[in-house]
Amino acid sequence: MAASNRKNSGRVIILVAVVLILILALAAVFFWSQNLLKPQSQEVATPEPQNVMSEIVVIAQPVTRGTSLTESVLTMIPYPQEKLVQGLFFTSIEDVIDKKAKFDLPQGMPVTASVLTEGQAGSYAAFQIPRGMVGITIPISRLTSMAYGLQPGDHVNVLTSLLLVDMDADFQSKLPNYSASVTAPGPGSAEAPGTTASTTITSGGAVSMQGRTEMDVTLNQPIYVVASEAQRPRLVSQTLVYDAVVLWVGDFPSDGNISATAAATPDPAAATEEQAPVARPELITVIVTPQDAVTLNYLLIANAKFNFVLRGAGDTEKNATQAVTLQFVMDQYGIPYPSKLPYGMEPRRDEMLYPGEAPTIAQ
Repeated sequence: MAASNRKNSGRVIILVAVVLILILALAAVFFWSQNLLKPQSQEVATPEPQNVMSEIVVIAQPVTRGTSLTESVLTMIPYPQEKLVQGLFFTSIEDVIDKKAKFDLPQGMPVTASVLTEGQAGSYAAFQIPRGMVGITIPISRLTSMAYGLQPGDHVNVLTSLLLVDMDADFQSKLPNYSASVTAPGPGSAEAPGTTASTTITSGGAVSMQGRTEMDVTLNQPIYVVASEAQRPRLVSQTLVYDAVVLWVGDFPSDGNISATAAATPDPAAATEEQAPVARPELITVIVTPQDAVTLNYLLIANAKFNFVLRGAGDTEKNATQAVTLQFVMDQYGIPYPSKLPYGMEPRRDEMLYPGEAPTIAQ
């Protein structure tokens, strides 16, 4: 009886296993048939684009402005053709030979038509002036050029000083006016009765200066006062131009190449007795706006005085200043007007002189 039961249980297990195998087989067939019915998408490999290269002309070694280009300073380098703008770069060295550089060209710079010229390249100084600005030359001295310490590229403020006088608006002459006596017309002479003599202006052999009437407190009567000297001009100083750039100090080089010439101060230690004395510059050329150039030209012709004060490196701020007159100095710095005292210093001093300085000779 027990053996019969074991046989029956073994048959059941085998039967269950067969059923499971059949189920798995049917499932596999089902999924396989579903995949056969789906359209098969074919993956097409996208070909990688080929980077086509061209060659352009570049500067093989640094070139200074005005230099004629030769094969020794040029070379060719590959450049992506898709980025090559038609007509921008040169693709043949022969197209560049014997052309001149408009600017200083660094090594590795692609050559374009905008940096080349076939004729005269103009002055070197012109390419140092920014667009919209101009250069103007002004005389300098030891005191107005910071003891000849200014160098090309320095930033300076330009100060100006003017001497102003009172003018007669009609005559356009300096006051006070001269005065003269006037002879009124009278009756005709015996030789020509009925005629009238003309008006004449006389001054008794000398023209007298126009004055004014004042009441004398001692005599208690009016007196006519004239000036003891000609009118004294009144001095005023003010900053005229802010942040001008020094283009050059002294005369420009004969070849005009300021980029290759250094305006360096000679070394005193290297000087010998045989060497000629150093020639000090008498001119300075600054870069200013066109309007400032017109103003500087006007004041230069009017014999105004200029002074160039050096700005600190990197300082571009415009610090407005006040015009300076004698009244400003007295008020701003608290300088009192000296009182008239019953005593004084000896010897008499009519002008201030430093030790060794010669007195001014009166004109």
